[in-house]
Formats: sequence, C-alpha cells, structure tokens
Amino acid sequence: MLRYLIRRVLYAIPILIGVNVLTFTLFFIVNSPDDMARMQLGVKRVTPEAIDNWKRERGYDRPLLWNGSAQGIDRVRDTIFFTHSLRLFKFDFGTAESDGRDIGHEIRTRMWPSLSIALPVFIVGLATYVTFALLMALFRATFLDFAGVLVCVTAMAISTMFYIIGGQFLVCKLWNLAPISGFAPGIGAWRFILLPVGVGLVAGFGESSRWYRTIFLEEINKDYVRTARAKGLSEGRVLVHHVLRNALIPILTGVVVVIPGLFLGSLVTESFFGIPGLGSYTIDAIGSQDFAVVRSMVFLGSLLYIVGLILTDISYTLVDPRIRFE
Repeated sequence: MLRYLIRRVLYAIPILIGVNVLTFTLFFIVNSPDDMARMQLGVKRVTPEAIDNWKRERGYDRPLLWNGSAQGIDRVRDTIFFTHSLRLFKFDFGTAESDGRDIGHEIRTRMWPSLSIALPVFIVGLATYVTFALLMALFRATFLDFAGVLVCVTAMAISTMFYIIGGQFLVCKLWNLAPISGFAPGIGAWRFILLPVGVGLVAGFGESSRWYRTIFLEEINKDYVRTARAKGLSEGRVLVHHVLRNALIPILTGVVVVIPGLFLGSLVTESFFGIPGLGSYTIDAIGSQDFAVVRSMVFLGSLLYIVGLILTDISYTLVDPRIRFE
C-alpha cells in the first residue's frame, strides 16, 4: 500500500505541472500582461508608461519562459512562469492584483464559511439520497418507485436559481426565519447557513437519488443477491447488508468529485447569499479579472481533486477486502 501511495503521489506531480502550464498558457500567452494591465487600469486610453509601471509593480515585466539576458539559472528563474506559476507548488499564492491582499490569507479565512455550508450538504445529503434511493429500489416497479422517479426528474428539471430565489422569498421574506444574506462568525453563523444548506440539499436531491437508484438496481439482479434471497434473508436485509455494501465502490467514486467543492465552495450559492467563502471569492476575482486569484483557485482545485482520487483508492480497500494495491 505504501509503495502504491508513493507511486500515486509521484504520478500527481506531472499532472499538477501540466495543469500549471496549461493555466499559464491561457493567462499569459492568450492574454498578455499588456492586456491584463489595460483591464486592471480600467480606462480607455492607457499610456505606455502606466502599463509599464503596472507590470513592473507586479513582476510582469519579465520574459514569459526564458530570459536570454540573464546568466545561468536566472535565465529560468527570472521569468514570469517561475515567479508566478511554479511558486504555487510552495503554496505561495502571492497577492491579488485588484486590491493587493494576500491570497493565501484570504484562502485560509474564507475556507471556513465554505466548509460550514458544504460539509452539512455533503453529509446530510449523502445519507438522505442513499436512503431514498434504497427505498425506491426496495419498492421497485411499483407506484412508489414510479412516484419517486417522477419526483427526482422534476427536481432535476428545476434550476438551482429557482430554489435560491424561492427559498429567499419564502423563508426570509414571508416567514422571516433567516437573514436573506450575509454571514456571522462563531455559533451565530447557523442562522445564515440554514437556508443555503437547505437549498443545496434540495438542488442535489433529484440527480443524486436517481443516480444511486441506478447503482442499486444494477446490483439487485446479480447472482449474489439471488443467493442471499434463496437463503431466506428479507428484502430489506439484502438491500442494506449486501446491495448497499457492494455498491459502495461506485458511490465512493462519485464522492471524489465533491471533495474540491467542499473547500472551494459553491460559486452560485455563496454569491447569492453573500457568504464570504471561496466560491464568492472566485466569482469576484473573475468579475474583476484578477488572474492571480483565479490561477490560485484553479491550482488548488486540481490539487484537491488529485488528493480526493488518492483517498478514494484507499477507501476501496476498506470497503472491499479483495482489493489490494501492489
């Protein structure tokens, strides 16, 4: 197992480098530092002197990949790629281009509001969706199963924006049960995250429940399930102790996609509810065309996704003893 983990970590390094190079290409070659300066300065007629000053203050006056005027190792180090992209591997995210704030400090501060919403949605949602999907599988091919599928398809057809706006109108305006937006640190945050968590649970109900139902129905028709029924086990015991246990691997595979979102937050939800998390931070950076923040968030999301893949592989050995990584 240890050798396998080391090998996976070594495989992750070229993947992160590839993501870093691709991000650098999109931000600095397709969109040159001169274009970035014009957008950040925000005026129609920008003098060349103003552009040069903006680039010099932020270190964008260097060559992109190779500095032919430098000597030795500085030909690589004294470049935009080395100073602005490779330092991300040291978790040195630099400062934001729009307001000069430290990006690392913003990430450490804003990740907690994002987690306060994402973790309840993830834990409660997983338990709710799996339970509902098991009930539909238990009453498969009956009216209850048909009604459950209809509810799931209807929920999938409704936009998340509808849940957000409808929830704000009902819960905040009519019933006055929660603030419409904002956030408070400490224990008082529950009033502000109650509605976003509810919206997140309802928005993901249809798609997730229907997907888990499909997984369970694929397992139900396998030989080991028929053998369990032939031994006289009840249908409920077969579903919980056999079908659910053998369906954990595809469930865990789907869970890995959610892991980056736990830290990076929900872009739409945080923006509409005024939650100062990483999702709204990314949206604000895109709106202000702050490429330093966007680069950092892309790199962090890639890193978290790779970590999630490794954790998923480890969890496979816990739910299925037959799996061993040599």
